[in-house]
Amino acid sequence: MKKIIIIGAGAMGSAFAIPCTDNKNEVTLVGTHLENELIKVIKSNNNLHPALKLELPPELKIEEFNKLNSLLEEKVDIIVAGVSSVGVEWFVNQISKNYKKNIPIILLTKGLAVVEGELMTLSDKIKKLLREKGHQEVNVSAIKGPCLAVGLANKMRTGTVIANPDIKEAQLLKKVISTSYYSTDISDDLTGVELSGAIKNIYSMLIGASEGLSNSKAPKEIQSKYYLNTSASLIHRSISEMVEFVSHYGGRAETVYGLAGLGDLYVSAIGGRNSLMGQYLGEGHLYKDAKEKFMKNITVEGAQLALEIGPKILQDLNSKHFPLMFSMLNTICANKKLEINW
Repeated sequence: MKKIIIIGAGAMGSAFAIPCTDNKNEVTLVGTHLENELIKVIKSNNNLHPALKLELPPELKIEEFNKLNSLLEEKVDIIVAGVSSVGVEWFVNQISKNYKKNIPIILLTKGLAVVEGELMTLSDKIKKLLREKGHQEVNVSAIKGPCLAVGLANKMRTGTVIANPDIKEAQLLKKVISTSYYSTDISDDLTGVELSGAIKNIYSMLIGASEGLSNSKAPKEIQSKYYLNTSASLIHRSISEMVEFVSHYGGRAETVYGLAGLGDLYVSAIGGRNSLMGQYLGEGHLYKDAKEKFMKNITVEGAQLALEIGPKILQDLNSKHFPLMFSMLNTICANKKLEINW
């Protein structure tokens, strides 16, 4: 049994608590400073999570943000980051005062960052920030793959990959969190796993645009029936670009063909927020208009990532090698109509 603290009570952090609890660990789910009301709602309603629409395990401890420091002061075996990508720095600030040497940190968050002009994975950002606060021995693993929170919460059979440069560390975590319905592969390609898990959000928007891109002259009824040829073409090219992208920034090409790349792209492309935004862009809407009109209060991870890394990517890479990536980055960052040079 391990003592696990999950920081972030959103859908994914809360869903991840379920296999951790089922595997006989002592698990505490702690909301961020922005989730006090959410925690109150959950605790007052028999652990019913409003986003997941199910009751969290009764043995799961659920606490508000004001309890976090005291919890971290106690013996902790694993700390889980269930915050959004923009909350990573906040996460580090919260754990830095009580972080002990090499305590495993599990990163659920998908994203990349540009720090001091360099593209950086979120695990590297966490290590950098903690080292700046005096912690030289930092142990970060990432879990990525085709895992929709609601599916995991309902114990649908799910496969993900745990990545850590030390493969023995990934093996230890696999034993701690795996269940009959939540299986985990292991990898030492932490960079490749994080890169794949992040950029697939951009490509899932492109694939989501397939219907509108299939034949602009055809009636919508025809587009909606026969767009799969277009979708397949975009999937093929997306994977090719993902391989080149991951290789360029230091990951392994084969990682893209695994759960963190191809597997996660499949789940994101057939439904979800990124795919939905892509559908609007494929119909000819500008990004800012679509966000305001259709998805005003909905987080679109692919668009957030494009805005975060877009200027750096447009500067670093050759557009001839990444035509789809550049099309989407210009669509989001410059608020231009989505166009593909077939």
